[in-house]
Amino acid sequence: MKPRKVKHLDPDGLLADNVARIVSVRLDELCGFMPQAADPQEVTALHDLRIAAKRLRYVLELFAPSFGPYAATAAKKARKLQDLVGEIHDCDVTLPRVEALLAELRERDAAEVRQLAGDATDLDAALAAGAPHAASFRGLESLDIYLRARRDLLFERFLEQWHELERQGFRTRLEFALAERSSDPEDFTSRSHDGNGAVPTDDLASDAPA
Repeated sequence: MKPRKVKHLDPDGLLADNVARIVSVRLDELCGFMPQAADPQEVTALHDLRIAAKRLRYVLELFAPSFGPYAATAAKKARKLQDLVGEIHDCDVTLPRVEALLAELRERDAAEVRQLAGDATDLDAALAAGAPHAASFRGLESLDIYLRARRDLLFERFLEQWHELERQGFRTRLEFALAERSSDPEDFTSRSHDGNGAVPTDDLASDAPA
């Protein structure tokens, strides 16, 4: 998912103001995936929500101390959300691989059992019991069940965590924190373009590696 473009950045303005704009866009980006991502079938929306949480987390971890106190708390909550949805994503990625391997083994075993039947007019059911990958099937079926059950459990936790964020006023409190400024005179007093250690806002507005 490409990051949403951050508009109205001012290279001649205070970095604090530019970062606040970036955080605001990243926050809106994150919240915009709900309620679609609350549908367990909307795998892509949930994955994109994870990416949005990651982007918000990264910028907050860098600059939370220069905003209101809740910005640091929001960074931790974004990371917790990202980690949880990442575990769900692992299940979503692994399940199709398990299913594909099961399908491949079924095809191979069916072909081998057919050969065992030779010229018979019908297939003896007892031949299927001797399928060469019977043990692998049992293990993969157990793994498939485990991944599905774990995904369901983690998804329930995700919904609970998101509702808790809403109950706590996560978005409103972070937006309020962005309007605050650190009392430390060294925080964000430099201009975005001065070259004296200020981070380029173009870097902050772009995507960060996973």
